[in-house]
Amino acid sequence: MTVVSVCMATYNGERYLREQLDSILAELEPTDEVVIVDDASSDGTVALLETYDDPRVRVFARDVNHGYVRSFEEALTRATGDVLMLADQDDVWIPGRRALLVAALDERAVAASNLVLLSTGAPLRSPLTRRDWMLRTGGGAHRCRNQLKLLIGDAPYFGCAMAIRRDFVPVATPFPAGLDESHDLWIATVANAAGELVHVERPTLRRRVHGENASSDRPRGILPALRSRVLLLRLWREARRRVRDQA
Repeated sequence: MTVVSVCMATYNGERYLREQLDSILAELEPTDEVVIVDDASSDGTVALLETYDDPRVRVFARDVNHGYVRSFEEALTRATGDVLMLADQDDVWIPGRRALLVAALDERAVAASNLVLLSTGAPLRSPLTRRDWMLRTGGGAHRCRNQLKLLIGDAPYFGCAMAIRRDFVPVATPFPAGLDESHDLWIATVANAAGELVHVERPTLRRRVHGENASSDRPRGILPALRSRVLLLRLWREARRRVRDQA
């Protein structure tokens, strides 16, 4: 049986964490695990995690805050499973997610699924077009189109809706130096560069939108958007280098 590691980063997530973790554990097999890296929370997050008497839950609490990107990176490197699924601290998994993403990784090394809003069950809206923001089956093979959408900020790749096969982790990690946001776009970029990205059209996650989300579905200002585009160009160059090195 395929062993799944769920990789989660937490920071002051006490308010919504239990509902998320319960939805994850309900999906997992007895041999799976949840690897949680807490980024020096100042609330009751770690105490809440310690109430789980479940050997599948592994918690690594930091004394110093390094940011959510480095927390996810640490979780990925500590995971032991065949398939690694990323998870935020405040969403809710849709039943069937584990099986769906494991099956998708028979085809490619990285799977990205759709998600819906927890409050309404509707898809997110593109921050550029305001249309439903959806990945389409077979779309993962369109590498140029995918990278263009990444570059202009119109690609709905969310880490919380992604899964990675273990043999691809050495390509995706370590994360590039200076990467302090958009780890999900990095994973999508390196998977796209390698031709290892597959889209899962069925939603696997209900996303909770609130004032403390690390990512927003609203357009950025001009300067932040330009900095983000420069970052994506740098990530594309680094991704192509890594893929060549692995060849």
